Amino acid sequence: MLSSRILIVEDEESLAKMIAEALSRQGYDCCLAFEGDAALNAVSELSPDLVVLDVMLPRLDGFEVARRIKADRASRGTPIIMLTARDAEEDVLAGFAAGAADYVRKPFSIAELSARVSSVLGRSGVPEETGKTLEVGPLRIDPSHGEAYKDGRLLDLSTTEYRLLEALAARTGHTVTRGELLRRVWGMRVGDTRTLDVHIFRLRRKIEDDPDSPGLLHTVHGRGYRLAPNDETEERGDV
Repeated sequence: MLSSRILIVEDEESLAKMIAEALSRQGYDCCLAFEGDAALNAVSELSPDLVVLDVMLPRLDGFEVARRIKADRASRGTPIIMLTARDAEEDVLAGFAAGAADYVRKPFSIAELSARVSSVLGRSGVPEETGKTLEVGPLRIDPSHGEAYKDGRLLDLSTTEYRLLEALAARTGHTVTRGELLRRVWGMRVGDTRTLDVHIFRLRRKIEDDPDSPGLLHTVHGRGYRLAPNDETEERGDV
């Protein structure tokens, strides 16, 4: 099997090489770009399976690079993990709005980045569910094809959003803790729950009729999230 090709876009050359070396040891084929225009050329020429993209790049910042990747028909399906030292929630939301599948804050550990890479590429090592189609109210989740539908309409979900929905649907009516979702979706035992919460926010916008008054995806304050139509399903125990 061919190894996944990862384009690492980071203007700090030593950091870029450190990331590439670490991911290469795990069997990935890594290539580097140190500024935005070079990154776009590399995406066009190399067709990477994943782009690890720094936000603060010279001349063309990471948000704009991500938008251009997603605007190009040939590359719009390429997942992007954004790296940033900026911690404000609006910056995280801007990254997701530009098309990022995930967002990693600096400083980060290589172990954390590796787990995010594995998750986005579908290589988290978390056991798949039974493969049986799951139905929750108007939602239908098809694990065999990695697709989800609402009222028969295919939902435009990112890889991470789909994996979140599948993990929640597999435990319909139960609270799934933030820690369990981090493990199932990102392959991490601990991590940044704010990133999880942002993904839940984005998932709600795609599956709810009224995201401000959710009838499917409910927050269980201080614990996690529960998928249950109109919250009618009696919870039979927590994860």
